[in-house]
Amino acid sequence: MNLAQGIPGQRTKIKAIAQHELGAKLIEMGLYPGKEVRVVFRAPFRGPFAIDAGGAVLSLREEEAALIEIEDAV
Repeated sequence: MNLAQGIPGQRTKIKAIAQHELGAKLIEMGLYPGKEVRVVFRAPFRGPFAIDAGGAVLSLREEEAALIEIEDAV
């Protein structure tokens, strides 16, 4: 399962980040394996996601969220 499949309100932990050119950007944003995140908002029509990552609210495109593999809901 990846973060793009998450639903608003869902808490989960990052399991892995795909090897991709955007992977380094996501790590720089503070998203790394073991980090607990929560989907705050998902815009309609494949719009951006807002996620809470340890008190910082980040916005991700669906393509970026799809690179983040997550565990089952916490």
